[in-house]
Amino acid sequence: MDKFVIGLDYGTDSARAVVVNASTGETVATSVKYYPRWMEGKYCQPAANRYRQHPLDYIEVLENTVKEALALAPAGTALNVVGIAFDTTGSTPVFTDETGTPLALLPEFAENPNAMFVLWKDHTAIAEAEEINRLCSTWKINYTAYEGGIYSSEWFWAKALHILREDKAVREKAYSIVEHCEWMPALLTGVKKSSDTVRSRCAQGHKSMWHAGWGGLPEEDFLVALDPLLSGYRDRLFEDTFTADKPVGTLTPEWADRLGLTTEVVVAGGAFDCHMGAVGAGITPHTFVRVIGTSTCDIMVASYEEIGSSLIRGICGQVDGSVIPGMIGLEAGQSGFGDVYAWFKRVLEFPLKELLPDAELANELSEKIIPALTARAEKIPVAESTLIATDWMNGRRTPDANQLLKGAIAGITLGTSAPHIFKALVEATAFGSRAIVERFRSQGVRIDNVIGIGGIALKSPFVMQTLSDVLKMPIEVCRTDQACALGAAIFAATAAGLYTKVEEAQHAMNSGFAKTYTPRKEMAQAYDNAYKRYLELGSYCEANSCIK
Repeated sequence: MDKFVIGLDYGTDSARAVVVNASTGETVATSVKYYPRWMEGKYCQPAANRYRQHPLDYIEVLENTVKEALALAPAGTALNVVGIAFDTTGSTPVFTDETGTPLALLPEFAENPNAMFVLWKDHTAIAEAEEINRLCSTWKINYTAYEGGIYSSEWFWAKALHILREDKAVREKAYSIVEHCEWMPALLTGVKKSSDTVRSRCAQGHKSMWHAGWGGLPEEDFLVALDPLLSGYRDRLFEDTFTADKPVGTLTPEWADRLGLTTEVVVAGGAFDCHMGAVGAGITPHTFVRVIGTSTCDIMVASYEEIGSSLIRGICGQVDGSVIPGMIGLEAGQSGFGDVYAWFKRVLEFPLKELLPDAELANELSEKIIPALTARAEKIPVAESTLIATDWMNGRRTPDANQLLKGAIAGITLGTSAPHIFKALVEATAFGSRAIVERFRSQGVRIDNVIGIGGIALKSPFVMQTLSDVLKMPIEVCRTDQACALGAAIFAATAAGLYTKVEEAQHAMNSGFAKTYTPRKEMAQAYDNAYKRYLELGSYCEANSCIK
């Protein structure tokens, strides 16, 4: 009898559940649901860089996606599901009470954004991140050493400290902090004490300055020196972390009933979406995996021997076992990729939304904007355009995190058209990718090939060809559009004991590739020149206060 596993991928706007045959990797059913409160724009203030998500969104989507996917699967599948695993965005922390319950699930905090999960793209903690970096630079231990040497406002401690300073009610009630990818397994296995939550090696190694070499989390004296409001949190958090191939427990009777599964289903440890997505895409050493969506996350793995004592500067960390247990996981990425194109689309659709009385027609026309821009932009020769842009509309994640940076477009003339601007933005996101590749290589990390996953990789030939041309490397596009969920399924199969290690499950369950983009040699010089201009514009913007 075939055995099945469920992988759940929690993205920025939606979550999806895939039911996968654990022997073949065949996806037998998929369900995707949008977060209802998020889609209404609740609890967010984009102008203030505040993005929060209610835990009820996560709970409701969990139940609805799993039920729908099982209903679409062949009869009897549910009885043969043996494992379930989660990936989430990150860092996405939330304050909890002593039971490990997110504060927003308590009646008195139900509408308080500070009691909700702080999404990866929330940049309200820029000041706190700067304070962490200053303190780390003078402390006896540089706790950012394995996180690229620069702490980001997108990460765990900066977000926690910002909320503690901002919200007295949360400050008085909060007992601990949990990442979204840790809370989901705890929820399904019935954890009732915060201290019993199994902590993710991936999340904590990359975002909370956890490292076994200095005994786990930063010492209490460091946290108190940062701000006395952090006093006591270290002891109430955790000591050890675990890789995502380890079982956390099994489904509680309540959740087995709610999901239509058995109590024998093993729940695996959680990790971030891009790390599991890289596994789903078939990552191996020297492969540069790009998870391309609203932002990008770039993942690599390397042996202990290859990395040695090297510290890769300006990335999002190097963590033992964060991707594949037994290897060092390397993370980088861009704070904006698809979001850059979405921003330009919103600019162009303003008259449609504001002036057209027919809302249905306005929406219909809005959906045609990007395809129309693409069709025109791909016909514009690289050498013809005077435009150059940066990709920092949401700050810069890597190399060298700086969320104060803003986007810029230079070289506009009276002859500049919307397709010219769109082309420049696509090239900017590709140049930002190249900067990451060059940083890895300058630090001694070998890159032989590129794998692209995500909706943009599958659906945007213009973007992917431009990326291949700029990187001067072929890009293989993962066949499945649910690589992150497939990666979660691979970890579920391993945790359930169907495979002895992740690599075995990965080999058996991978989806293969749909397409390969090959760099066009005739574009190399033009893009080399344009890339130099990108670096020059970036240096100017970073050096001048007008962008802050």
